[in-house]
Amino acid sequence: MSDLTPLIATTRTAIRQQIRQRRQQLSIQQQQQAGRDLVHQFSQHPHIQAAQHIAIYLHIDGELDTQAVIDWCWQQGKQVYIPILHPFSHKQVLFARLTATTLLIKNYYGISEPPLNVTQVIPYLSLDLVCSPLVAFDLCGNRLGMGGGYYDRTFSQHQFVRDDQQPPYVLGLAHDCQQHDNLPIAPWDMPIKEIITPSRTLAFC
Repeated sequence: MSDLTPLIATTRTAIRQQIRQRRQQLSIQQQQQAGRDLVHQFSQHPHIQAAQHIAIYLHIDGELDTQAVIDWCWQQGKQVYIPILHPFSHKQVLFARLTATTLLIKNYYGISEPPLNVTQVIPYLSLDLVCSPLVAFDLCGNRLGMGGGYYDRTFSQHQFVRDDQQPPYVLGLAHDCQQHDNLPIAPWDMPIKEIITPSRTLAFC
């Protein structure tokens, strides 16, 4: 990944700080209600209804609470996977199956993940759908992450998909308050097809 100009890098950092503070100010009650409302959006989405292998993140730092949608997926008989840090490849993630009895530990960033068990890991391109975390989004489908590039590197695997293969369907999950006008974009940023918030589903061309 190439360097950004100092001005763009500074602007992206400022947006991250602003939006993180905004979502951190949501009360526990607001977070819980947002999680319940998200299930309503989730349950009506045709790609989610059809998917059997779904990757979802465990929320942290004021992110949209994903536990209710994880519970819904389990109730629907869907298999849920969560990102874990790759033990050997720098700034890469794997996706490991999550069940109600999965042991979770804190990783380097303080995010819960299961200990690595290769029998529970699914290849990224074998997933049906990926729910991506994000810090901010705009109405053009641009996504601003935390800055580590983990998901952008993951999404870059789409270029290796064969003609007879469908890549995972990628959508973002966010609070409505995470919308920002005209995000400054880096060359490696990959726009996503849809953003789901507690109140709406935004589809992009």
